[in-house]
Amino acid sequence: MSNSLKPWIILCALTLSHLTFAEKADQDKPIILEAEKVSVNDVQQSYDLNGQVLLIKGSIIVTGEDGHIQVDPEGYEFVDVKGSPDTAATFRQRREGPADEYMHGRGTQVSYNAKTEVLTITGDASLKRSLNMQMLDQLQGWKIEYDDITERYRVTPPANTKPEDLPLARAILSPRRKATLEK
Repeated sequence: MSNSLKPWIILCALTLSHLTFAEKADQDKPIILEAEKVSVNDVQQSYDLNGQVLLIKGSIIVTGEDGHIQVDPEGYEFVDVKGSPDTAATFRQRREGPADEYMHGRGTQVSYNAKTEVLTITGDASLKRSLNMQMLDQLQGWKIEYDDITERYRVTPPANTKPEDLPLARAILSPRRKATLEK
C-alpha cells in the first residue's frame, strides 16, 4: 500500500461513529473549580485559573496548569486548559449509556465547547474510549477533535508538516457489534 494513502485511510477510519453520546445530565450540573489562583469576572462571565487546575462539571473532569472558562449569554461554557512542561492537560467524561463507558483525553492543551460539544486536544494528543476499564478506541496525533453531536473523530497534523513526515496519526478502533432485533 502506498505511503500517501495511509493518512487518508486513517482519517476515513476516524470518521466512524459511536453508539453513545456524552452524558446529557452534565449540562445541568454546576462547575466546581479548584486552582492555586482563581480570578472571576462576573460581568464578563469569565474565569481564569492558575496552578494545579481541577474543573469538575458532572462527570466531566479537566485538569491542567492554567485555564480559562468563558460562559456565553446562553449559559454554555467554553473551557480551555493548558498543561505544564512536566504534565499534560487532561479530560475525562462519562458517556451516556453503559455505566462505565468513558472518554479520556490528554495533550498540551484541552479545549471543550459545551454548546457545540466539541472536544479539541492539541500537542502530543491522545484520546481513548473505554468500557469497564477496557480500551475500545485509541487515537494519537498532533491535534484531535471529537464532535459528540456528529460522533466523529478527526486527527490532523501540524500546519507545517511535510509529506515525508506522514503519517502522523494513529488509531486503534474496536469493531462495533450490532444489536440483533427480535421479531
